[in-house]
Amino acid sequence: MPLKIVHYNEPVLRTKGAKVTQFDAALIQLAAEMVETMHEASGIGLAAQQIGRALQLCVVDLRESDADFIWELDGARPPLGVFMPLVLANPEVAVAPGTPVSLYEEGCLSFPEIRGDVARQENITVKFRDEHGVPHLLRCDGLFARCIQHEVDHLNGVLFIERMDARTRAAIDPVIKILARETLAARKK
Repeated sequence: MPLKIVHYNEPVLRTKGAKVTQFDAALIQLAAEMVETMHEASGIGLAAQQIGRALQLCVVDLRESDADFIWELDGARPPLGVFMPLVLANPEVAVAPGTPVSLYEEGCLSFPEIRGDVARQENITVKFRDEHGVPHLLRCDGLFARCIQHEVDHLNGVLFIERMDARTRAAIDPVIKILARETLAARKK
């Protein structure tokens, strides 16, 4: 059953997630529900904070994406359908010095219909464990790298609007303020 996605102005979105320490049936179930929720909302990524849980856990699924990107998982290049949807517990992103930065329009399931340009590293390496606790090493670029960086930011309480330059943020600030008021009003009901 899909979970409720929390919207901007919920305090949990600014909360750094606790490390995942138990890789058990409950975690596997939570990850499956997060994937279902992400798919139901037509998203490509979802962090635990977005479903009200301050935990170092996110899911990603780029199988339906038309974007061009390269990946290597554990030293191989398996088809996306083999390992996606991807569950990342306790992800650690590394960026090599001199890695190019690209500007790209991003959206977020916690900010419905709000989009803006965000600069992110073009290539990353991420260490993580899957929902069974198995360690993995992923190298990726393009949209794949951007999506993981966006979700890992969520796990650390950082929102994509904080990554925007002042001009981009100012252009969407009126709708962000409306969303913040709506979220606050819904919480009071």
